Amino acid sequence: MNARETFSGGVAVITGAGAGIGAGLARYAHRLGMSVVLADTDADAIAALRDELGTAVAAVCDVRDPDAVQDLADRTYRDVGPVRLLVNNAGVEQFGYLWDTPLDNWRRIVDINISGVFHGVRAFLPAMMASDEQAWVWNLSSVGGVTAIPLQSPYIMSKHAVLALTECLRLDIEAAGHGHHIHVQAVLPGAVVSNIFESAGGVDDGDTGAAEAQRAAMLDIKAAAMDPLAAAETLFDQAAAGRFYLVTQESVTEAMMRRAEVLATQSPPARRQT
Repeated sequence: MNARETFSGGVAVITGAGAGIGAGLARYAHRLGMSVVLADTDADAIAALRDELGTAVAAVCDVRDPDAVQDLADRTYRDVGPVRLLVNNAGVEQFGYLWDTPLDNWRRIVDINISGVFHGVRAFLPAMMASDEQAWVWNLSSVGGVTAIPLQSPYIMSKHAVLALTECLRLDIEAAGHGHHIHVQAVLPGAVVSNIFESAGGVDDGDTGAAEAQRAAMLDIKAAAMDPLAAAETLFDQAAAGRFYLVTQESVTEAMMRRAEVLATQSPPARRQT
């Protein structure tokens, strides 16, 4: 089946839908004929996107708050309908040496990038499993989930964690007997246009210059980043084809192959020369 046949008519809930790949996924899901619930802490951004799409639902939600995510799930099932696609996408970045990272910034990364995914799974999956309807769970890792990069340790760590969580969740679903209708998939985007680098945390003390130089380097990469709508189309097509690892660009596949080689040869991490 193609993406339209697979997803059309269903409900999609997307966290971090206010910008970047989250907004791209929301726009493409709407294009496929899905009812879209836009969840984000940026009320203005999701209100504007709701008005653009015409039929979407905007829901202000902080994924760090398990009660807020549970309320999002309850309201979606009550007011919109059963969820066919849950996208745990909300995420933030952090630049700087690990030892310079402010404690609050570390907690922000963990609470949003990792715990936010857990809260989404815990709030939505019971109702999804209670039905025999086909449903999908996408957790947003990153090309960073299969790489090691200096000056971005908290973010990279969080994306490795999300990838492992998603792999284990797939096995949990199969072990619990729901693998015939719940499809868990790991999303690993490469560089996709967003404001994640501009809004990323930095350091207050220590080597602020190194942190900001890394931000500048990532902003240079952004100049050649993929359009979010094009990325969304690629991901939906791969999901409909039944793939587990959903990737946006060939460069992500190449990074996965390099990671496999590092592990197979037990090589120490090394900086890539650009």
